[in-house]
Amino acid sequence: MATAAVGKIAPNFDLETDGGGRVKLSDFAGRTVVVYFYPADDTSGCTLEAIDFTKASRAFAAAGTAVIGISPNTVKSHDKFKKKHGIGVTLAADPDKKAIEAFGVWVEKSMYGRKFMGVERATFLVGPDRRIKKEWRKVRVAGHVEEVLAAAKAL
Repeated sequence: MATAAVGKIAPNFDLETDGGGRVKLSDFAGRTVVVYFYPADDTSGCTLEAIDFTKASRAFAAAGTAVIGISPNTVKSHDKFKKKHGIGVTLAADPDKKAIEAFGVWVEKSMYGRKFMGVERATFLVGPDRRIKKEWRKVRVAGHVEEVLAAAKAL
């Protein structure tokens, strides 16, 4: 299966979002979009990452860049997560893992010697032409949002 990669057209998705909305990547034609994938709502790293994107949301908007977080959690889970932590970016639900698989971030992981399938924390910077301009795989949360913002401003 082909996966998302720098220089390729980003796979489109049409997903439900927090608050009962929908988001399609194709709706952002002509705009820059950060699409970040995270394993689960309300876990330590995922919470810090969402809070960091929220803190930088005005700076992303000033750079003409939308931010969308995607996980396999449900809309109900996203709504609860956003309310609990004051998250201010769009969170899309992908319980069927269609977008997650299309971007190639449904991977084998291991923890404590146990192997399992899960979402790789990854971020994609999609340009106005819907081509992937930059990707970050196996993201470490500390300093990540600042690096993504700098890349978005450079487009």
